[in-house]
Amino acid sequence: MRQVGEGLRLPLANRKCTVQADGEVSLNAHQMANAATIAAIGVQHGMPERAVVVALATAYQESGLRNLAGGDRDSVGLFQQRPSQGWGTPTEIRDPRYAADKFYAALKKVRGWEDMRVTDAAQKVQRSAFPEAYEKWADDSAVLTRALLGEATGAVACTVADDPAMRGAAAAAALTRGLTLDWGLTDSASAAGQTKALDVVGTRVNRDGALTGLTVSAADERAGWRYAHWLVSHANDHGVKKVRFGGMEWTDRNGTWKRLADRERNDNEVVVEIHADL
Repeated sequence: MRQVGEGLRLPLANRKCTVQADGEVSLNAHQMANAATIAAIGVQHGMPERAVVVALATAYQESGLRNLAGGDRDSVGLFQQRPSQGWGTPTEIRDPRYAADKFYAALKKVRGWEDMRVTDAAQKVQRSAFPEAYEKWADDSAVLTRALLGEATGAVACTVADDPAMRGAAAAAALTRGLTLDWGLTDSASAAGQTKALDVVGTRVNRDGALTGLTVSAADERAGWRYAHWLVSHANDHGVKKVRFGGMEWTDRNGTWKRLADRERNDNEVVVEIHADL
């Protein structure tokens, strides 16, 4: 596990994210949230790291990791999938989780994709008029993948807006829903009635009874950093104030990770603080 993010500082006004994991990538808050969801859905599919790299490189090229309302002909969304080509309805494709799910399902059907160049694997799914275009995003996508799959610690550092889009109960509900949809049940687990892979083990309230946070169980260090980086990636639109895991803490005030005292270390749970209702 690589320690890469401690002391990383960003200009507050830019509301951007910097990812450092054997390389560096900068994205805005919306791009970062989309990248985090794409990576999480790949894990839900049981796809290897290489598949996440391919998916991110594809979304980089097709939309700049933005959830576009339109594009060439009837193309829509992160992967510019086309309703006329059987990818789904425009509304479905504009759902980043649905779009990522469909991409991975299509990639699974490509024989030998694991041994292909990133651009060749992406092209087998997308059938683009520019088949070599995906390769230029392979390195940046590999950096994002290492961070978002928990292979580096404190690797995603984001600054956020001064006035969060959500607070309190609404923020906690949105975070719980997002974590469950991105990291929760796989199709096979759901069908078999198994328990969730993700466990939101508790909520936190202040002395006035206002909801201020939640706690997520982590099976191991890698899982903990997956959730921690996902939470920071989605902080801007979910009212996340602080994320604590593995002896480190990220705060929205300065967008950095700092090391905590050993007595504050907890490797079994990711602790999230949200902005309380005003």
